[in-house]
Amino acid sequence: MAGIYLHIPFCRKACHYCNFHFSTSLGLKDDLLSALQLELIARREDWSTTSFSTIYFGGGTPSVLSADELSTLLSLLHDQYSISKDAEVTLEANPDDLNAAYLDNLLNIGINRLSIGIQSFADEDLAYMNRSHDAQQALASLRLARTTGFQSLNADLIYGTPGMSDDTFLNNIATMVEAGVDHLSAYALTVEPKTALAHFVKTGTSPAPNDEQTVRQFALLRHTLAEAGYDHYEISNWSLPGRHSRHNTSYWQGQPYLGLGPAAHSFDGQTRSWNVANNPAYIRGMREGHPVREVETLSAADQYNEYVLTRLRTKWGCRLEDLSRDDQQFFLSAVEQFLTNGWVRGQDGIFTLTEAGLDFADHISAELFR
Repeated sequence: MAGIYLHIPFCRKACHYCNFHFSTSLGLKDDLLSALQLELIARREDWSTTSFSTIYFGGGTPSVLSADELSTLLSLLHDQYSISKDAEVTLEANPDDLNAAYLDNLLNIGINRLSIGIQSFADEDLAYMNRSHDAQQALASLRLARTTGFQSLNADLIYGTPGMSDDTFLNNIATMVEAGVDHLSAYALTVEPKTALAHFVKTGTSPAPNDEQTVRQFALLRHTLAEAGYDHYEISNWSLPGRHSRHNTSYWQGQPYLGLGPAAHSFDGQTRSWNVANNPAYIRGMREGHPVREVETLSAADQYNEYVLTRLRTKWGCRLEDLSRDDQQFFLSAVEQFLTNGWVRGQDGIFTLTEAGLDFADHISAELFR
């Protein structure tokens, strides 16, 4: 169940909270797409025996690309790699990029899943985040995607923004559910280094996110979506039954993935690699045949830590049978404190977070690391 990720590092506007690699200038777009095609071909041999079941266009904002540009990349992927006929093909999109003609074209070229960056249906929240769309466009994009024929639709939400009331957040959730999204990703607002939000908090222009508000709204989110029939299968992800994100699930289950584009990461089971997070350097490296990429071989301890970090976030949890004898003994000793305080449950050799433990997932994982 391997996947391919393509990083499209362009946005029309910089969100205040975002620390992903992107540029708000499209001046290098054509050169970067050419370099992306070169990388796609260059890395084919290393992945020639791998069958891929998912393709994911992330960013950045991949919906800044035309359907023709996306089609060129998809055609080359199918020509160079073994892609399953029923592959899940996801495009991340912003509401203001979507119209009926564009969505029709996306379906026609093989995009079968949309992930729309809604974030909120409250204009004041969207303005605070410096999003490029308004609440009306957010709702219209979901409805349009459904009427156009997209059967698989994810929407992103952000909670914990200063000034966001619980009523506003509950309305955001209700609007998502009423719009018929089969998958929802929700993230707490965090202050990342070298972002506009970090500067605003440091200078006192904006208050820092309130921990009590964040924990409370996370609980509201879990309760409300459970009542609506959504499966909470990963800390930040919910879906209707059987509608999990196949691509992201492959990450959490330790499957291989090939990352293409600047700042993209790859994992083959033994090594992890990542491309340079600089558009001109990426383009130059691909043109000259000397890609700027770092590679790390994972030690046994690295692989164990990676397993704990990703699996504990999911409803499937950590399974003793997946671990070596030494790792089993270490894990059982380390997890005992969380079984005692009720943050982790263990049954039949499977260990998962409890409702109480969800709020402390990162801390718990760190305590279980070698």
